Amino acid sequence: MADEVLIIDDDARLAAMLGDYLGSNGYSTARAGTGRAGVEEVRRRAPDAVILDVMLPDIDGFEACRQIRAFSDVPVLMLTAKGDETDRIVGLELGADDYLPKPFNPRELLARLKAILRRRGGGADVPRTLRFGRLEIDPGSRTARVDGTARPLTSHQFELLLALAENAGRTLSREQLMDMVKGEELDAFDRSIDVHVSRIRAAIEDDPKHPRRLITVRGAGYVFARNQDDV
Repeated sequence: MADEVLIIDDDARLAAMLGDYLGSNGYSTARAGTGRAGVEEVRRRAPDAVILDVMLPDIDGFEACRQIRAFSDVPVLMLTAKGDETDRIVGLELGADDYLPKPFNPRELLARLKAILRRRGGGADVPRTLRFGRLEIDPGSRTARVDGTARPLTSHQFELLLALAENAGRTLSREQLMDMVKGEELDAFDRSIDVHVSRIRAAIEDDPKHPRRLITVRGAGYVFARNQDDV
């Protein structure tokens, strides 16, 4: 039986688009147009996952998430305002499993949805969290945290960070990174990987201009450095 995803969003056009896209990828979907209706649908339908918009016409997505968490541990993917870090942090603190800023690429939403379903499914298939001192990289939730605080990264950036961290201490060329980050729209020749690395540094490094984690190896690529204080 296909996993059922409940979409709680008052934008009927967006919800229909998501329903069609998820349906073409093997999911069944249902929709609620308000926060209160969404909470009741979770209680009634017990869906496998919830896509929850922050901006709703009655109670907001944060309150809906809080009410859902009072009786269900269903995976919740929150849709937040573009670039609003406060929304993302509050959503995670209230029990959301992941967040995605609007506007978004449906492929990224699908990847994040699969990740939270896999993580909640338990068992040996759940990837382990990587820990390097104050930095944690969780492949299950696709989240990087420093001192326990989630740092905002796009799907491209998280995949790059994960590839580098899984090969800590090994210098990787741009071509190798392209091969590792399968399906992502990265081009080593226009140096877009360099731009992504710069943004990852801004998210996880104490001093991005003098990085201690993501080190440039001139003429060769990048290396994720293991520091002596790593656990």
